[in-house]
Amino acid sequence: MDKYDTIANSKKAMDSARMAGCTIIHVPIAFEDGHKEISGDFGILQAIKEGKTFKANEWGSAFCDTMKPGPTDLICKGKSGLCGFHSTNLDFLLRQNGIKNVVLGGFLTNCCVESTMRTAYEHGYKVYTLKDCCAATSVEGQEAAYAHTFGMFSIPTTSDEIIGAVQGSPVSA
Repeated sequence: MDKYDTIANSKKAMDSARMAGCTIIHVPIAFEDGHKEISGDFGILQAIKEGKTFKANEWGSAFCDTMKPGPTDLICKGKSGLCGFHSTNLDFLLRQNGIKNVVLGGFLTNCCVESTMRTAYEHGYKVYTLKDCCAATSVEGQEAAYAHTFGMFSIPTTSDEIIGAVQGSPVSA
């Protein structure tokens, strides 16, 4: 997060898009007490269960102060897995609001962001993934996602390019 100034770039992109009239949709992850939604004994979901992380209505599932939803933002409901589409109302929110372009940022780059990017692409959305508004557990994981995955399922871009696009300048991605 430090190398790419992820939080500051995310805030700047979100605020600019909001001011330009874009629909902002937040896709939080949360699990009930005991993480009963998760079965299996391996992988990142098992680590979430063992660590008792992202418990609903607790600090781990709360929005960070910098990225709190605004009064016009939408909040996707039901994310209890890696993909922003699976088990949620995200596709419904996008379709109901006539959204055809999806701009993604978030955590973890090579997990939730990639999974959501792939599904958005497969659902026919034009997907832009913000290279400087995502973070992985390592710089190497982050850079591998940029180099090998982003371009397969999205248009890799930056917060400055998206800000220019929503303010009327063309995106050079």
